[in-house]
Amino acid sequence: MATSVAGEVQQSLNWIISDHQTKKLTDLPTELLEHILCFPVLKHLDICNVSCCCKRLHDVCHGRGKVWGHQYKLRWPRLQRFYRQNECCDWLREYKTRHRVGIQIRRTVESISKRFFTEVPCVGQVLGDSFAEIESLGMPEHFCEDELLFILHSDKSKSLTLKYYAKKILYFLRQQNILRSLKTFLEQPAEQQQSALEGALLVDQYCNPLADITLNSISAQLDEIAEKVKKMLRIKNPSHPSLRITQGDRFVVEDLELQRQVVCALNSVLYEQLQYKGNEFDFYNPLNSYIHQVLLRRTGIPISLSVLYMTLAQKLGVQVEPVNFPNHFLLRWCQKQRGSEDIYDYVYIDAFGKGKQLTAKECEYLIGHQVTADYYSAISTTEVLLRMVGNLLNIGKRGEGNEKSYQLLRDSLDLYLTINPDNVQYLLLQARLYFHLGIWPEKVLDILQHIQALDPSQHGAVGYLVQHTLEHIQHKKHPVTPEVKKRSVSEHLEVQYSVGLIMKHKRSGYNCVIYGWDPKCTMSQEWITTMRVHQLSNGANQPFYNVLVQDGTCRYAAQENLEPHSAPLEIGHPEVGRYFSEFADTHYFANEELQTRYPEDMVETLGTVQELYHRLTPGTGNQDQALATDQNNHQAMPM
Repeated sequence: MATSVAGEVQQSLNWIISDHQTKKLTDLPTELLEHILCFPVLKHLDICNVSCCCKRLHDVCHGRGKVWGHQYKLRWPRLQRFYRQNECCDWLREYKTRHRVGIQIRRTVESISKRFFTEVPCVGQVLGDSFAEIESLGMPEHFCEDELLFILHSDKSKSLTLKYYAKKILYFLRQQNILRSLKTFLEQPAEQQQSALEGALLVDQYCNPLADITLNSISAQLDEIAEKVKKMLRIKNPSHPSLRITQGDRFVVEDLELQRQVVCALNSVLYEQLQYKGNEFDFYNPLNSYIHQVLLRRTGIPISLSVLYMTLAQKLGVQVEPVNFPNHFLLRWCQKQRGSEDIYDYVYIDAFGKGKQLTAKECEYLIGHQVTADYYSAISTTEVLLRMVGNLLNIGKRGEGNEKSYQLLRDSLDLYLTINPDNVQYLLLQARLYFHLGIWPEKVLDILQHIQALDPSQHGAVGYLVQHTLEHIQHKKHPVTPEVKKRSVSEHLEVQYSVGLIMKHKRSGYNCVIYGWDPKCTMSQEWITTMRVHQLSNGANQPFYNVLVQDGTCRYAAQENLEPHSAPLEIGHPEVGRYFSEFADTHYFANEELQTRYPEDMVETLGTVQELYHRLTPGTGNQDQALATDQNNHQAMPM
């Protein structure tokens, strides 16, 4: 290989060499050789082989670092932001380190499926262990994240199980970093905390760790809005002092009339020109609390719109303060001497209500009852974050008990207890949630111990959870061998469909993929009655299938209600990768763990798909060939 690559490069460059007496590649100047070895067609293995040809080429490849620097940047372009331009670096060492980290990360991710599948539903425990493994590598975090992103961005329909766990680990890694940033933010003295915007953004990032959300991008969007306000101000008052404020200035406009001009222009731009509004029709959507979504959708709830309004006002030199008013977050704007404690010296701004200005009495009309003067006081950034996270917590508790609502509840509890770690009510809720989900039993014991130390009166609830958590830990030490379901067994002969088939529900019309089945309905009598299973022609005495539905739900469907989809399509369910390794246009391939539980199903799936093609499009030899190719490409599958 070394000789062939060097030979090809030599031949391709014969025309470059003007001195026809010089025939050896090694006689070329070092700069030209480096240029040649940086040709895009050459990969890292080619460089390794070329460097083995002779001492001269070895020195060129490894001497000044240009060749390996080029290889590094070519292979991992996302990492360039971590290096200064023209930075002097041992690129070969960087390359080797990143390469080793990539191998180790991939091994770790590949190993998770076996452990995770046997420990369902212990999601948190598996990811916690895997995170500890990644931390123990002692490698730069950005290398680990880059490899996880590399896995996620590979071929869309392949390596689904690998991507599924890579995504979960990346989610976990980023959340840990964001929590560290939040703790650092909260440790700053109140007067040094950057802003409510930065705190709100950390909440947003924690709940959406895979989204590309940065303080710089959010600030840039707010700067654009502030420039629109200045443009309007310039028309009305060309000498307004706010027009001289540059980015980063902490200038405050003292004159009340000049402040009014700013507030009037801000309301006009935000609510009339840009059409921001309170989301009255979908108030409990968590997107209303995420700053990047508020900017994108131009709608939110009182607290998120107030954070934006307050930030914009401050950029333009007007100081408004957050007010923790019950049921409706407000801002207050002082009309008299700054720092006044008289609630009637303030105008109260309703950012949810298009910037409407209210008196103290009108605020009470807004919520329909009287409140004490304490509720009109300004609050700290920490209190703003507690209110914001508390809203998310309530949305999570109102959820439908699906994975999405549980994830929101977990995330908001993590945030709340980072800000206020000794809240017994929410510590107990966290312990109960983890216990209910069967995750992190060791952490549940730590939480319960902390609760007992804070409030001994919780002994009854704590004792119950401790007992059952210890039983769960003991149960984990002796896992039950999963049931293997073979279609050839006599009691399974009525099962018509198999895992990996894409189906359509005859009555509800939803699209889904099968990931499990039972020869008879195994649900409780209460479920059977609630779901009116007795109204089916075969009742509960027929095969039932576990299916992942296109809308993100998991359902248990009767055989008589399902039929193979006439035009199979990819099912956009977040849990697809947990069970399947690949989407093959007509069906899904079960991953190794699912095949272990249903060892005869994939053969049945391929047969069903092939038969369906024959029935719908007779004489399609190319499709038969494609299916046969799929079969050959998965030789590890039991046949």
